[in-house]
Amino acid sequence: MKTMRCLSVAVCLGLVVALHATVAHAAVKTEYVEYMHGSTPLKGYLAWDDAVSGRRPGVLLLHYRGGLQGSTLENAQMIARMGYVVFAADIFGKDVVPKTVPEMTKLTEIYNKDRRLMRARARAGFDVLAKHPLVDPAKLALVGYCFGGTVAVELAETGVPLVGTAAVHGSFRDFTPEDARHIKGSVLILHGAEDEVAPLEEVNKLLADLRAAKVPFELQLYSGSSHGFDNPQNPQEQRADREYRRSIERYFREVFGR
Repeated sequence: MKTMRCLSVAVCLGLVVALHATVAHAAVKTEYVEYMHGSTPLKGYLAWDDAVSGRRPGVLLLHYRGGLQGSTLENAQMIARMGYVVFAADIFGKDVVPKTVPEMTKLTEIYNKDRRLMRARARAGFDVLAKHPLVDPAKLALVGYCFGGTVAVELAETGVPLVGTAAVHGSFRDFTPEDARHIKGSVLILHGAEDEVAPLEEVNKLLADLRAAKVPFELQLYSGSSHGFDNPQNPQEQRADREYRRSIERYFREVFGR
């Protein structure tokens, strides 16, 4: 009997060690990738789970007004843990990382006023992702945060091959309404009901464009939540942060069919 108990303990310990080894292996890998848009050097951020073998869906992440820092890198890793290759594209330029809100505003205004440049800069990142050897080019999606929500919609409206586009507390101004007809796949909008930066009037204008173009869409509004609810400041925004993460995971499973 004692021998049997010892064997059982040994087997259990072996399983624990094996499980630990598996968990340790399932690490998100990251690296910076330098690329070009014309003569402009750019540097994006790539994240993937090395426990996943073979080609898998790719997600292009369009960063918030702060660029490639903080939550942009964290969100890339979060989505990579879902089993996808994530590339956070560089819109501002290599190593351009604004430190203050005025700096961020000055940078975003460049692209908000020049939508052709915005689209081209985002397309450069899209091409890097689509050509990556770990990525299935038939399964590509976008996710944009804040300023990146604008960029995501603009890129989608160029007709790039997508299965889905998601915007998290995005900003939705000054689109060309008829360009919505070029969007491939569906659109998911996750938005704070009390967003002071992008009020519901903006969201409704985008929804009107999508409806007219017969683009499938889903809108989720989070009560008591303002702009940037993924950096929660109150219990309602904490709930919004939890719910948006669940929705992103569910949405990507649906559009990627996995």
